[in-house]
Amino acid sequence: MPKSRQHWGSPLVHQRLNAVLAALISFALITMAVPAWAALPQGNAVKDPAAILRDALPFNQDDIRELQHRLELTSDDLRAKRWAALGKTVSRSEALLNTRRDTILSAVPEAKRDAAETLFKSVEQGLEDLKEKVKATDKPGFIADRRRTLRFIGDVEALLVPDGFEREIPAEFDALPRLQGRATLRVSTTQGELTTVVDGFNAPLTAGAFIDLALKGFYDGLPFIRAEDFYVLQSGDPEGPEIGYVDPKTKQERHVPLEIRVPEEDDTIYNETFEDVGLFKATPTLPFATLGTLGWAHSDQALDDGSSQFFMFLYEAELTPAGLNLVDGRNAAFGYVIDGFDVLEELGVDDRITAVKVIEGAGQLKAHA
Repeated sequence: MPKSRQHWGSPLVHQRLNAVLAALISFALITMAVPAWAALPQGNAVKDPAAILRDALPFNQDDIRELQHRLELTSDDLRAKRWAALGKTVSRSEALLNTRRDTILSAVPEAKRDAAETLFKSVEQGLEDLKEKVKATDKPGFIADRRRTLRFIGDVEALLVPDGFEREIPAEFDALPRLQGRATLRVSTTQGELTTVVDGFNAPLTAGAFIDLALKGFYDGLPFIRAEDFYVLQSGDPEGPEIGYVDPKTKQERHVPLEIRVPEEDDTIYNETFEDVGLFKATPTLPFATLGTLGWAHSDQALDDGSSQFFMFLYEAELTPAGLNLVDGRNAAFGYVIDGFDVLEELGVDDRITAVKVIEGAGQLKAHA
């Protein structure tokens, strides 16, 4: 039998009517605390990993956030083919950029302003392209141009993050690696490749542990030990009797605390669930809201014994709706799959990871405080 750090409860059944209840019960078994039904988190329902990552960037500049959200919120009008409304939104976005451009630029560190200016030219062109797609009632073209324009906006937002930004981490965790910023990894499997982004801005210890182990080659060759439809795909269990990473210096299993940020809270929550701190309706900065959310596994006996095992959340809109699941607030999300979703949906317990490589951001890892 495979060794598993996480005790997930019973598998989901496949009939959809029964699966809803089964999924919620299974989520409730992730930790010891079982909340009342009225306490289900009711957070936002943003399901695009790129949008979640943009929203999670730590900077204070409301104008570019408004520009970002205006374009993201065109989805309802696009589904309904309300082209006139879409045209107005794009025009208003152009006006916002024209009137607030200098204000946004003034918030960018001086050394990065030339890069921001270049990106704004791409945003301007993107908005022009969107107007043309509206005129042509070209829905696929509008989606593609919006995605590209939002990527440029996100790149400007990344420039607004203060240089050397770090979250305050309790001194008791000084010995643990931590990631400053973000890193991109390629996860190669027996079914193909996935690309993931891990977020050290909001989960520095969890993302740092994952990057550290990836750089050590720890995950290479490890099997997927659990695969439950619409729920989780889990790996990171090493060969042998151990169920986590044993530090060769201390000869002890390294433990990573439960680490969750909430946008409205000043401090990161460590080793406490949302129920523990009374945040029954909160939405984490990094929510389990989309297919391929990366989560850190811990046992149902403790919150601070996560070591190396991780899972990919198999989001399914009817069974694990965004903002209405029992994983948020009980497990730490630390990143997202951004490419290779077709591969993710094919993976099972007969598959394994062949290699995890850090392709960008390895230099952001610090071995300790």
